[in-house]
Amino acid sequence: MSNIQQSGTYRLGDREVKRLGYGAMQLAGKGVFGPPKDRDQAIAVLRQAVEAGVDHIDTSDFYGPHITNQIIREALHPYPQDLTIVTKVGAKRGPDGSWPAAFSPPELNSAVHDNLRNLNVEQIDVVNLRVIYSQHGPAEGPIEDQVHALAELQKDGLIRHIGISNATPKQIEAARQIVEIVCVQNMYNIANRKDDALIDDLAADGIAYVPFFPLGGFTPLQSSTLSDVAAKVGATPMQVALAWLLQRSPNILLIPGTSSPDHLTENLAVAGITLDQDDMAALNAIAG
Repeated sequence: MSNIQQSGTYRLGDREVKRLGYGAMQLAGKGVFGPPKDRDQAIAVLRQAVEAGVDHIDTSDFYGPHITNQIIREALHPYPQDLTIVTKVGAKRGPDGSWPAAFSPPELNSAVHDNLRNLNVEQIDVVNLRVIYSQHGPAEGPIEDQVHALAELQKDGLIRHIGISNATPKQIEAARQIVEIVCVQNMYNIANRKDDALIDDLAADGIAYVPFFPLGGFTPLQSSTLSDVAAKVGATPMQVALAWLLQRSPNILLIPGTSSPDHLTENLAVAGITLDQDDMAALNAIAG
């Protein structure tokens, strides 16, 4: 396995984390709902990630719901001192597996306590406010009451740092007027680059950007250019898509997820992939 130190590090609040982390979303069952098919393998993948040097795990108590955090606790508690666990609140799961919003201050308070209990921690390293005004991506809507609610929990010592997810630049700026925002987690990948300017602005202010669906999510990336560059550098197309993100901006933190030990090894190996200027130019053209 490649040494993930090669990915570099970046500040996440008061922590310095490796830029290659792990997203725990796929540890739950199909559709991120219910228990996994193989709980022992889910535990093994988490332990393998940490043993390989991963010190940033992204999760949420609405994965499962509750199941992913319980698996993290079983696999890793007591947690290594250098491990940063990031969760998100703002949604819940319906009995049919749907993702309704749970965005009121009382619901956010309850969600933070669910995360604390299921992770078995007294304080969560980072809580992202997941903004859900549209099922199709960021959409404008007020977030001040929600940010104030999380800020009160931070004052109480239950949250160390606050981030925001699925948010517009206007919402991010509104949140920053209330509390320090240490990370932004939005959808972004080589084919979906609406946040290009935002990433650069955040980098200038030393704020981490954490792309979700870095490989396209439920619709995996497909491109002949990806395949051509992958063949040139001796990697898979998905490895190239992750390597492009690492080279796109130093404030990007990756959290690719998997429930497969082999796939985890493949993801972490991107730390050792270097794309030259011609590669980057060709890949930049994918999004038009």
